[in-house]
Amino acid sequence: MTLPFMTPDPQAVADSNITDFARHAGMAGRDYAALHRWSVTDLEGFWGAVWEYFDIDADTAYERVLAEETMPGARWFPGATLNYAHHALRNLADDAVAIIALDETGSCYEVTGRHLRAQVASVAATLRELGVGKGDRVVGYLPNTPHAIVAFLAAASLGAVWSVCGQDYAPKAAADRFAQLEPTVLIAADGYLFNGTGHDRRDATLELAGALPTLKATLLVSHVGLPWPSRAYPSLVVPWEDAATRTEELSCTPVPFDHPLWVVFSSGTTGLPKGILHGHGGVLLEHLKTLGLHSDLGPGDRLLWYTTTHWMMWNLVTSTLLTGATTCTYDGSPAPLTQPDTLWKLAARHRVTVFGTSPQYLLGMAKFGIDPSVYDLSSIRVVGCTGSALPASAYPWVRDHVGDRVLLASISGGTDVVSGFAGSAPNTPVWAGELSAPHLGVALAAYDAEGVPVVGQVGELVVTRPMPSMPLYFWNDPEGTRCRDAYFSSYPGVWRHGDWITVTGHGSVIVHGGSDSTLNRNGVRLGSADIHDVVERLPEITEALVIGAEQPDGGYWMPLFVVLAAGVTLDDALRDKIRDAIRTGTSPRHVPDEILEVPGVPHTRTGKKLEVPVKRLLQGAPAEQVVNPAVVDAPGLIEHYARLGAERRSRQNTEV
Repeated sequence: MTLPFMTPDPQAVADSNITDFARHAGMAGRDYAALHRWSVTDLEGFWGAVWEYFDIDADTAYERVLAEETMPGARWFPGATLNYAHHALRNLADDAVAIIALDETGSCYEVTGRHLRAQVASVAATLRELGVGKGDRVVGYLPNTPHAIVAFLAAASLGAVWSVCGQDYAPKAAADRFAQLEPTVLIAADGYLFNGTGHDRRDATLELAGALPTLKATLLVSHVGLPWPSRAYPSLVVPWEDAATRTEELSCTPVPFDHPLWVVFSSGTTGLPKGILHGHGGVLLEHLKTLGLHSDLGPGDRLLWYTTTHWMMWNLVTSTLLTGATTCTYDGSPAPLTQPDTLWKLAARHRVTVFGTSPQYLLGMAKFGIDPSVYDLSSIRVVGCTGSALPASAYPWVRDHVGDRVLLASISGGTDVVSGFAGSAPNTPVWAGELSAPHLGVALAAYDAEGVPVVGQVGELVVTRPMPSMPLYFWNDPEGTRCRDAYFSSYPGVWRHGDWITVTGHGSVIVHGGSDSTLNRNGVRLGSADIHDVVERLPEITEALVIGAEQPDGGYWMPLFVVLAAGVTLDDALRDKIRDAIRTGTSPRHVPDEILEVPGVPHTRTGKKLEVPVKRLLQGAPAEQVVNPAVVDAPGLIEHYARLGAERRSRQNTEV
């Protein structure tokens, strides 16, 4: 049996929220596996215990926990009325720090509980006067600053529906999302910081406002110090300073458990992004479970997780407030050119207890020789990591450079449930390259091609019983057709997420990559993440992308694209080194047909490699049908891969 990379500290387990929760639920002394089994076999008992443990303050009581279990269409806590914003603000002591606003220059300011409540009350009153009520939409074109949190909580307090995206989105890309919602109010900033540069978004804001004909008003935030000139906005303009500095009483409107809280959008790599709605109650319970039990957050803790406002991690990070802990916002590059270890420096300075990032960030720190241990990181208890599978090679680096008792929590989840499916907890062992266990309340399994659960072999990630934070519905999908097609068409009544995973014999989960982009060479399914892990460890390689493309003649082409480190040449010796590393680190089946140098790997703006779009480009699909360039971090790369595919087809035709 594989030994864990790390076992939990007994004292940390004894002192953890999850142990206290187990006592509260009558499960004292049970290990994590037993607690998880109970959480998915007795959904009503588990989620009822979560409700009680976190003392949910409902205006009207629920009739039962789960009235209808059918997926899609599960009905949670019918009869209950509550409000997410009330719970986000109720546990914050007046003088305690609720938000620490950070940026890449190192400057910061703090927002206390009293100040946060006052701002939310003021902005809510402003929105109400502008005609915003229950069910209306308020949208934000904002960087990751306290303004976004205040605006969201103000909208939620009224029962309005919130949506936000970052200002690195072009106005058209933002309008592709927001125009679907027919919003009443837009809240936008003058600009944002990134890599030492302030980006002016005043003209972009005007263009976006012009693309949203339903607007009654635009609230203008001065963030980077650029003056807002008088211009012909298509709706009333209100300075943020006026909206947020009134003296008002906070009042949160009770709404049904499943009343829409926000719309988060799919990446929109093809066609318009899908708007996914989640409810007040489902998010409240799911995020309290995830942050309060799995991340062990509570009053006195501080969370710093690098995210942008258009990634679902922003929504989860904002929910830190539900636990009474402090959340840190950050505006800037995760690794500014002038000081790439800025986030670690800030984590040390502000005594962060939970530090969150991505695999790409941790691998980059290791590859470029950055040592965070030059700072006092003794306050960090958890390093969370999500966005893709964290390779095994990153685990020793975190132990050696951050702390040997730090819980490295690799997490897999999705925008679809705005939470995690699998990860770690204070009482779970950690295996390098693996997610410790399915999250509590998540009936996760790996299905084979016949829809049978398997252990120890690759299968589709499925969830066989409902979660409270599963989508209420998609925007403009009144019959639920698109939602059913997205998750329930493969296995009726069972959620198919679109990832290949292995559930191991010791209960952990290994994520191999998206099942839609799975490599299938000679009938053998291979995970692209396994190859990326091996190749990206090599010092000569900055990033890698492997694609398996079926060919018109029935053949199969599996190229590996590599981005080289500065000064490196892709010669025969390096190609041999790459092949040997793949052969040794994975298997001979994983060795690619070709290794090609590329200037970069395209990603969505939330950092996911565009494997399926690149595959389709290589197969000859027109670029305009494959991917929307507005949602790609480097749109110019799309033409590069399309040209590579065209050149290969031309060579093949010539040979024929």
